[in-house]
Amino acid sequence: MTVAIMFQGTGSDVGKSLLVAGIARALSNRGLKVRPFKPQNMSNNAAVTPCGGEIGRAQALQAKACRVEPTTDMNPVLLKPQTDMGSQVIVQGKIWGNTNTGNYWGRRHELMPTVLESFQRLAAEADIILVEGAGSPAEVNLRSGDIANMGFAIAAQVPVILIGDIDRGGVIASIVGTSALIQKEEKDLVKGVIINKFRGDLSLFKTGVSIIEEKSGFSSLGVVPYFKDARKLPDEDAVSVQSGVSIIGNGAGEKDTIRIAVPLISRISNFDDFDPLIAEEGVELTFIHPGDVIPAETDLVILPGSKATIGDLEFFRAQGWDIDLQAHVRRGGQVLGICGGYQMLGSLITDPEGIEGEAASVPGLGLLPVTTILTGDKKLTEVKGCDISSGEMITGYEMHVGVTEVDGAQTDNILPMLSIDQREEGVRLSTGQVSGCYLHGLFVSDSYRTAFLNRIKKREASTLSFEKEIDMTLDALAQHMEENVDIDKLLSIAGYQ
Repeated sequence: MTVAIMFQGTGSDVGKSLLVAGIARALSNRGLKVRPFKPQNMSNNAAVTPCGGEIGRAQALQAKACRVEPTTDMNPVLLKPQTDMGSQVIVQGKIWGNTNTGNYWGRRHELMPTVLESFQRLAAEADIILVEGAGSPAEVNLRSGDIANMGFAIAAQVPVILIGDIDRGGVIASIVGTSALIQKEEKDLVKGVIINKFRGDLSLFKTGVSIIEEKSGFSSLGVVPYFKDARKLPDEDAVSVQSGVSIIGNGAGEKDTIRIAVPLISRISNFDDFDPLIAEEGVELTFIHPGDVIPAETDLVILPGSKATIGDLEFFRAQGWDIDLQAHVRRGGQVLGICGGYQMLGSLITDPEGIEGEAASVPGLGLLPVTTILTGDKKLTEVKGCDISSGEMITGYEMHVGVTEVDGAQTDNILPMLSIDQREEGVRLSTGQVSGCYLHGLFVSDSYRTAFLNRIKKREASTLSFEKEIDMTLDALAQHMEENVDIDKLLSIAGYQ
């Protein structure tokens, strides 16, 4: 039997990913070979693996917690929403196809053998696998053909721990209700519950724990207090930024603060690009929500990555952000486009094959003299290079469809932005005011981030080592789990001797 344990939630965004990361680091600290696994994920926040595939960003973070390189087996099925009704389906790191919601739900059972194949490959190299569910097993209307929650747990015969989020309220009802809705075969696999994101005096919830245990039949393995440093770790999907606070950072209100605005387009992707900027002292980053204006005092506007560039460009214009952006440029403000945002800054985007939907050709925002043609080939690669302006080294990854080229003879006022693997990548105006590139993760490079911010406003040298900060936060999260979760019992439930 494979030594494994699965963490399922009473709903989405209950903190499963963070719990798995913390427990993974705790077990790694104990000397175990740990591997994360999520059968099916839905997120536009993805990571590139060293082999050139893509998985959910949360599984890449969990791999880091395990102190191993991420692999496509850690997240064999990834759904990347392109519209409200359709997604791109990634299977074992590569595009499987585009499908609408109804078609996928009707065919997902076909992917169970692939999911189990990835699971068994991980099992061959691990002492224990930590499996993360998706959504909730109580969504019984979606139970047929399930590969993400109880469908997988039954197929692989993996014991389950149920996670409830007390911070959102109704945690007793959510756990007891889940117990009432799932089938007996499924309930028999549930070996305990963890209550997550508790704030306040733990002694005041003792009665609540007793009620949960009595009414659900599941024993408690811990009540986990809210982990305040969770904001330092990458989020799994856009729910947090789309529904959370708008202004974040370490410099709000100071006179010399660098103010950055990021418009929240509808299919924003790879938004963890901004985490290193948020972590910097003296930086205030504002997510501009639909209907809001880009503030006049903004120093830099970043157009983020998108899973549906043409659709999000239309969304951008519908908010009036194109007008705000033109005014920002007239005031002398700087603009950076990353991936889909880079494509939007150009003069034209064409989709002759209907990669994103209907075949179309639309004018861009016209701030960079480049044209993009969307193609069926997807570029997935980790890269190293340098910023041509400063000479600072950078690392990152490319994850995009489409080819972007400079328009005809309009080369007098533009320069290449980066040098990647002995080729030029991205462009910038010779004034330095507007630039764009395909490289995700470029701000993780500490020296480049410092040089980039210094071009906006002169500031003291940064002392932030972003990767070290992530690692230290994972260690703190592991200690948090050791103090509040019965990890020895978890190991026993998983079958680890």
